[in-house]
Amino acid sequence: MNAKVPDIHISQAQFQPEPDSTSGQALAEIAPAEPSAVRKYLLSLGSSANTDRAFAWLMLLCGLSIFAIVALIAFELVVRSQLSLHKFGLGFFYQVFTDPDTHMQTFWDPVNSYFGARPFIYGTLVSSFLALLMAIPLAVGLAIFLTEMCPKALRGPLAFITELLAAIPSVIYGLWAVFVLVPLLREHVNPLLIKTLGWTGFFDDTNPTGLGYLSAGVILAIMILPIISSLTREVMTAVPHSQREAVLALGATRWEMIRMGVLRNARIGIVGAIILGLGRALGETMAVAMVIGATPEIHRSLLANGSSMATVIANEYAEAISDIHLSALTEIGLALFVVTIIVNALAQVLIWAVTRGTPAQTR
Repeated sequence: MNAKVPDIHISQAQFQPEPDSTSGQALAEIAPAEPSAVRKYLLSLGSSANTDRAFAWLMLLCGLSIFAIVALIAFELVVRSQLSLHKFGLGFFYQVFTDPDTHMQTFWDPVNSYFGARPFIYGTLVSSFLALLMAIPLAVGLAIFLTEMCPKALRGPLAFITELLAAIPSVIYGLWAVFVLVPLLREHVNPLLIKTLGWTGFFDDTNPTGLGYLSAGVILAIMILPIISSLTREVMTAVPHSQREAVLALGATRWEMIRMGVLRNARIGIVGAIILGLGRALGETMAVAMVIGATPEIHRSLLANGSSMATVIANEYAEAISDIHLSALTEIGLALFVVTIIVNALAQVLIWAVTRGTPAQTR
């Protein structure tokens, strides 16, 4: 009963597979391939961590340089306007001087060192307001047509032509205004306005040249039209299609869909586009200087000559007769610089509030 169980020994060699030529070929196929020439070149360069850090610092320097340039411009304007700031203070922007000899009121008299920016602020605001009054309906209507109603075959060419207006230099606009727009207003438009609306006092027959606030407003409206239209079209394109489809599904007409589904959702961005166009109108120089009349006076009539903050700097800075004259012109430039930055920053914030960084889409 206590018989010993014999041990069983199995040789592992019996279960080893015989070498197969096909398995050798498979192992050869999965072997690492020879590195490419590009990889060899990158490996020969070694670690790129230092290069990446240098590139990051270079890009950061490029970004900070914008702030440095703006700060440098502001510092230079403040330093060079110190004489005017100390002599006139805040009254520089609203005061009126009385000549002791003639007892006549004046705003700007470089000979007697009387300097006040009031007529230039007035001319800037009036010409910019006229430009917005004429450009906004046309720009928004053009954006609606291109976004919602224009055939696809015409959408691209019309959008290209509209944006091409923004690439034309301002001096070209000014030349066109001098030789085409001003004669047209002087011979046809102004007489009609004087005849029909002269009783309001805004269209007096006192300036036969055709230059003035109205001419400046028209040329500014043409110049800011592509800016407002392009940004409005971008904001309207960012409105989701579900908004349009939902309004149409409720039985709305196309106009009701555009009014309730598109314009209502894009209204903040449209206001931002308008404000951005206003910033362009406030700082425009050459085209306005050629048609506004360059007169440092305040007139109620829109057909009268005037001047703006940008044009007085362009016209008189190179011919300033004294240090206080230069300082006064520089202070006007400082005020225009601050206002333009504020207006453009506000416009960008309003546009971002609608688009949220969404890129424009082409349907």
